[in-house]
Formats: sequence, structure tokens, C-alpha cells
Amino acid sequence: MLQPIILAGGSGTRLWPLSRQLYPKQFLPLTGDKTMLEVTANRLAELNCAPPIIVCNEEHRFIAAEQLRLANISHNGILLEPSGRNTAPAICLAALLATDINPNSTLLVLPADHHMGQPKAFVEAVTNASQAASEGALITFGITPDHAASGYGYIKAQLTKSTSTPQKISQFIEKPTTAVARQYLDSGEYVWNSGIFMFQAQAFLKELQSLRPDIHHCCEKAWKGKTSDMDFLRPDQQTFESCPSESIDYAIMEKTTNAMVMPMDPQWNDLGSWSALLDLLPKNGDGNVQVGDVIGLNSANNYIHAEHKLVATLGIKDLVIVDTKDALLVAHKDDVEDVKQLVEILKKQQRSEYIHHREVYRPWGKYDSMDQGQRFQVKRITVKPKAKLSVQMHHHRAEHWVVVSGTAKVTIDNVEKLICENESVYIPIGAVHALENPGKIPIELIEIQSGAYLGEDDIVRFEDLYGRA
Repeated sequence: MLQPIILAGGSGTRLWPLSRQLYPKQFLPLTGDKTMLEVTANRLAELNCAPPIIVCNEEHRFIAAEQLRLANISHNGILLEPSGRNTAPAICLAALLATDINPNSTLLVLPADHHMGQPKAFVEAVTNASQAASEGALITFGITPDHAASGYGYIKAQLTKSTSTPQKISQFIEKPTTAVARQYLDSGEYVWNSGIFMFQAQAFLKELQSLRPDIHHCCEKAWKGKTSDMDFLRPDQQTFESCPSESIDYAIMEKTTNAMVMPMDPQWNDLGSWSALLDLLPKNGDGNVQVGDVIGLNSANNYIHAEHKLVATLGIKDLVIVDTKDALLVAHKDDVEDVKQLVEILKKQQRSEYIHHREVYRPWGKYDSMDQGQRFQVKRITVKPKAKLSVQMHHHRAEHWVVVSGTAKVTIDNVEKLICENESVYIPIGAVHALENPGKIPIELIEIQSGAYLGEDDIVRFEDLYGRA
């Protein structure tokens, strides 16, 4: 049975400010109204395969689970990496889970943040590669290049007349200069390295044990010490964090004698920069990509993303403008590869804008930090039907809650009360309290915090439905 593995880890700095550490690009609707995770999962519908295994970071677990739930996408488990160790350990953990489900699984490994304009070509390539995978080949999928890209790794293949079957690999090549990439394109012997793989789980584990026994040993030990709650599977953290960080290309594909490449042309794009989105998305008559409420006058060849307000441009060209609630990016389209340097500056300055948006998602709903000042903060809180926040208390802040819509069940020091629309309640410093939505519609409320310290780490949890400490 074909077992898809969707790799949804990573923090995605190159699409800041839309992508943040706690809400990276794989969870964003970049090319339409569906998120990249949802698009990737839906791509599997034409294949005869098991529900996918999802691999993601611990801090993204509720986002991944909620997006799959809302899209009605079934899965074979959400595997949580305690920390990032690159693709070889992540795939090893997924392979161990897959063999627990079916010892004869063939894995199809997919990054969650890729675009394919012609998904049928991808399905055809997977079908054509299945026989070689069943015979023990470790297959990577290569993209037929259509321009001299210097941002991708390349694979030189021993191409035969037929490119409808996997080909032997001659060489893996790091990202070349543009001039060298042009030579590769002209030769017709090279394909882009897509980061998509297919192989038998047992064949992969055997090769990893032979070539990188240190990685195999750490992952196997961490898997034996796993725990689970709800849909989440957690390898032993201490063991996994001792595992070397290594990509599958370095650990396996560049060393094994069983590697093959399956050429394909599904109009693939890894959406690695704002300029990639400018090239990909539909443009108006002036060559502009406009997302949201945008008015452009005498403006050409721009990518403009307006998330929450009108963005008007006059007499500009070749720019990327991305506006969110708490940050604005203005860059020349030729310089967008350096966005990650901006993110590094934000990290050094310990600014929250690289970590999360003003609007933050939680398993019970979300909150929007609308205003703050010395000793106060105002949030708009949305609680989903039947959801409940943790039983908690704060050492340094008191809170006022004003219900805007819905009915809230509030518990303060073991006293329960219902707070309806246009009613409010006060939670003193040190009071043990909880908020629950017993109804069928979301609760909207305004929270006013006041006190000497208003950080999110001033929360002592006594009970939590979602396993948070």
C-alpha cells in the first residue's frame, strides 16, 4: 500500500511577514482559498493510497489538526518532531510509524508547501515510478527545468530515450550559479531536485541503518519511547534531540547505489520567495498581482498583498508590498531573497513580529491583540463551540471580560456563571478561572488585562484539554 508522508515542519522565513515562526507558509492559502497543507493532501485523491501521515513541529500541532479537520481530510496520525533535525530523521520516524501500520508500506514523501499547476502529471509520475520502488529503488522526483534557476539543486541523470520510467542518477549538484544553470538547461541532462521521494519503508530503513546507523539508532530508540494523545504521536524528546541533523539527500540519496530519479513536469514551484508568487499568480493588465483591497494607478509588475486595509499605489513598479495587521514589507522584487536577513534582525532585536501575527491561533479558537500600553492590554477573543480554555491563574494581572456575542460559561474559584451578550465579568489577580463555550455559535469577547506584567508566560495551568503544560 502507498503511504503518503506529508512533511509540514519548518518555519518559513522567506515569505515574511505573511509567514511567521508559529504560522509558516505551509498553513497559508498562498495560491487560492485553500492552505498549502490542504492542497498537498488533496493532490493525493487521484492515487490509490492510505490516508497521509503528517509530520510537523510540536508548536504547529493544533494548526495542522484543525486545518485537516475543517477540510475533512483523514490521516494516519500527526507525528510531532520535538525539535527540527532535518528531513532524514523526520522521514525515519514516519517510516517507523508506517511499518507499524503496514510492514509492506511504500512511502511517498511530499513537502507540504509545493505548488503543482498540473497535478495529473505528478500522479502519472508516481504511477510510473511504482514498479521500480517495489523492486527496492530509492526514487527522487526531478522537475524538468524551464529556465536557468540558481535557487534549486540539480540532478544529472543517465537519461534513456524514455523518460516515463525512473532513471539512474549520475550526480547530485548544489545550487549553481546562473551561468552554470544555463549550461545545465541547454544540455538537457539535468533536472531540478524537488525534495519529493518514493521508496519502500523497509528499503529506506535498511539503507539508513547501513549508511547512517547513528540516525537510525536515535530515531528507533526515540520511537520506542513515544507517547500519544488525541491524534498526536510524540517520539521521546531527549533521545530525538541527540540525533544528528541531516537531510535525506546527504544521509542517503547521494551515497546509496539504489538511487534513481523520476523526471516529471507538473508545473512545479516550491513557493520559496515573493518573486515566485509574482511569477505564478494571475496578473492584471499592468502585470500586477493584487491580493485583497488594492488600487494601483500607473503601477506595473508589482506583487501587492493587502490583508486588512486598503493599499493604494501610485507610479511604482517591480515592488513587493505585503501588509499585515502588525507589519508592512516593501521590497524590490529582485531583493526578496534577502527577506530572511530582515527576519534575523527581528530575532536579534527580540521582536515578536518574526514569531507570530497579531492574531494568534489556539486549539480553542484565537485572539487578536488589539491594543496595549503600560500596564494594560486589550484582546479580542474567539472561542469555538464546545471548546474550553485551560483552568488557570495569573500572578501579575487581572482581567475583565466583556461578551460581545454568544454565551460564555465562566468559572472563578469554583463558582460557575453564564455570561451573556453585553454582560461582563472580572477575574482578580490569583483567581483560578476557566472559560468555556457551551453553545453552538462562537463566543466573541473583549478581554482587558491590567497589571504589572502581561506576558503570555504568566499562566499557571491546572487542567488543559489539549495537553499543554
